[in-house]
Amino acid sequence: MRLLYICLGYGFVPFALALQLWRGLRDPAHREGLAERLGFGASLPAGTLWLHAVSVGELQAAVPLVAALRDRYPGRTLLVTTSTATGRQRARSLFGASATVRYLPYDLPGPVRRFLERARPRLGLILETELWPNLYCACGERSIPLVLASARVSARSVRRYRLLAGLVRATLGRVSLIAAQSEEDAARFIALGASAARTQVVGNLKFDVGPPPEAEARGQELRVALGTTRPVWVAGSTHAGEEELVLDAQRRVRAARPDALLLLAPRHPPRFEAVAALLQRQGVRYVSRRSGAAVAPDAEVLLVDTLGELAVLYAAADVAFVGGSLVPVGGHNLLEPAALAKPVVTGPFTANAAAIASLLASAGALAVVTDAAGLAERVVLELGDPAGRATRGARGLAALAANRGALARLLALLRPLVGSASEPRPSGPASR
Repeated sequence: MRLLYICLGYGFVPFALALQLWRGLRDPAHREGLAERLGFGASLPAGTLWLHAVSVGELQAAVPLVAALRDRYPGRTLLVTTSTATGRQRARSLFGASATVRYLPYDLPGPVRRFLERARPRLGLILETELWPNLYCACGERSIPLVLASARVSARSVRRYRLLAGLVRATLGRVSLIAAQSEEDAARFIALGASAARTQVVGNLKFDVGPPPEAEARGQELRVALGTTRPVWVAGSTHAGEEELVLDAQRRVRAARPDALLLLAPRHPPRFEAVAALLQRQGVRYVSRRSGAAVAPDAEVLLVDTLGELAVLYAAADVAFVGGSLVPVGGHNLLEPAALAKPVVTGPFTANAAAIASLLASAGALAVVTDAAGLAERVVLELGDPAGRATRGARGLAALAANRGALARLLALLRPLVGSASEPRPSGPASR
């Protein structure tokens, strides 16, 4: 089955590269680093600590882990890989000179071999769930320990993986440690063929992520600019088909609160222009965040077409809706607004963070809505209840604090796999 997977992969790569070049016509970021996708890049010192986070959400969860690895193992180079152009930009912004940032190569023998020859990792940390058969096989052949950190797998994913049962079982067999988010996740990994002896429940690293140090101060500055008495709500990380529902909700909100302002933050930068066009078609009075223009009192929407500001938006708003949840995407990070003591609203599609959604709902810090009317009703309720907002926000913050500790547990498990902090051990041949 792996041979068939490899053959299909070689057929896929030319189209994937062509797609990146086509996207690069509109956004040069997609053209950058194409060689890295084929495994090329400067050689790093032997013993590098390598962490992979597929995109922006996982990168945010990686922030305290990267900081802890840097502090505990100052003699080792840190490499952070990601799979998307947005993730690559965000990683460079988050980690600066403290880590080398690259794309993960396509999962084919040649690119994987070149990547490992140049990265020379002592340890690979894969956040959440990314199963790459050729990469994992090559790491096993080079005796590079692989750890799935803050690992999760949904029931739906289990059903999909079972269609490739042999390949998935062989891939998981190369993993040294699965640090699962929950008992349910651990059981699903074991059902897919992971070793029970190498599967442990560690918790979710996202609970250990606090808001950026400047988020609250910048959020207050933004709120002053928007108007401290004006009702403000945010829809963060929205997707195609979801903006229409959010804008419908905003019209309903403004029927009850005519001065209400929506901060609309689409999930993916390539969609900024499409969302702006949608606002224009609907005749919505909006201001582009990127333009730097002041938000007039009669503006209905601030379109956030910038990167790295979501925590600031949550800090500035009275209530937060987290997107990817009114459409069947699976939802995004509910903990980010909860960490800023904001009442949180989500749609029904929360498979990507089911345990977190259940926890916050049980704590009375999360409201689940099913459509635009329900979203509007909840937002109006929150905007009209300052004392209730404060109570619900405090409950979310307390639930988050009570579930921290995954980072410390993970670091304890990594210690024997990393070895000496000051004497990196080679893990493969250097590139020529």
